[in-house]
Amino acid sequence: QVQLVESGGGSVQSGGSLSLSCQASTWTNCKGWLRQAPGKKREVVVASGHYGIQYARSVKGRFTFSQDDEKNIWFLQMNSLEPEDTAMYYCAADRGHCSGAISEKLVWDYWGQGTQVTVSS
Repeated sequence: QVQLVESGGGSVQSGGSLSLSCQASTWTNCKGWLRQAPGKKREVVVASGHYGIQYARSVKGRFTFSQDDEKNIWFLQMNSLEPEDTAMYYCAADRGHCSGAISEKLVWDYWGQGTQVTVSS
């Protein structure tokens, strides 16, 4: 069992920045961030694993994933935030290679509790 604890998030105006972090209890090969806005389908924001770091088109160039495998922690730096980025953000981990992650085909093994990101216009 892998425990994931998120921190960060909050409220910011359009164009602002926020940073999220996810502390895992142990190392996993596949790591990611997902989000879900009210009334919308859950979306994989970024996945990192065997196939490198893959971003959703909606955040590419604005969001940056990073990780520290020695500390089992990973981050999501979010810049140029837009109201459309408003959602509950979850970190997730999987014991596999992240195959199919960015195309929403992966069933993630472990989830964080979620942290709210709100972007006002």
